Amino acid sequence: MAPARPLTLDDALTALAAGPARILAGGTDLLAATGPRLSGPVLDLSGVADLAAIETTDAGWRIGAGVTWSALADAHLPPVFDALKAAARQVGSIQIQNRATLAGNLCNASPAADGVPALIALDAVVETASPAGRRRLPVASFILGPRRTALDPGEIVSAIIVPPQPDGAVSVFSKLGSRHYLVISIAMVAVVLAAEDGVVTAARVAVGACSPVAVRLGALEASLVGRPLADVAAIPAADHLAPLSPIDDVRASSAYRMDAALVLVRRALADAAGRLP
Repeated sequence: MAPARPLTLDDALTALAAGPARILAGGTDLLAATGPRLSGPVLDLSGVADLAAIETTDAGWRIGAGVTWSALADAHLPPVFDALKAAARQVGSIQIQNRATLAGNLCNASPAADGVPALIALDAVVETASPAGRRRLPVASFILGPRRTALDPGEIVSAIIVPPQPDGAVSVFSKLGSRHYLVISIAMVAVVLAAEDGVVTAARVAVGACSPVAVRLGALEASLVGRPLADVAAIPAADHLAPLSPIDDVRASSAYRMDAALVLVRRALADAAGRLP
């Protein structure tokens, strides 16, 4: 059966309301999970142009669900998006980046999804659409666990919304894997940092691949605000990693992941502080 290929979001929602179907965007996760011969109805969203746009609005930046990682990496965005762009350049190979979408990365809900820590550090929100209307959920609430999301039947992710960020904020993404390319993360960190007169005014730190869903380190963030930029890399301590719950697997032990996460956090904070005046 050939996939249905609607050209508008409304047509896509109408098609989905007619019966369950597999959602196909870039297809990089779907085909890896099912093989080249998909069974059952498939709804191909690659023809919906509105899902591939990046726009600036009064509510911040609206990134269409169908925006590819390559398109995001090439987009003209402020420095606070540098962490997300750095993650975009590490999502699989260049061929994967040319096809894979931001929403697909979220809906696949892998604990090691490269885009998630940066989106969480940006306070990003997932917008979903259904015949009943639209709703918005923080990224951290949208992903419920490995391969599980809050997406309801008949819903499609329509956009990722990034709200206005602190003035002059910068961001950094740091990832550890067994090599530098085409690798699943052992641990990764995204940092958003802002300062005024050499003092931290805002800090967000998210860690991925060390818990079922990437998480913010709230206690660490609170301890950073009001501190001189020169001190931030020395502040993180092991007890700041309490929200993490890493596992042992073929890539690393839980203890190694905790140690790596602390090192990555310190390095990312030092890097971010060095980018601020």
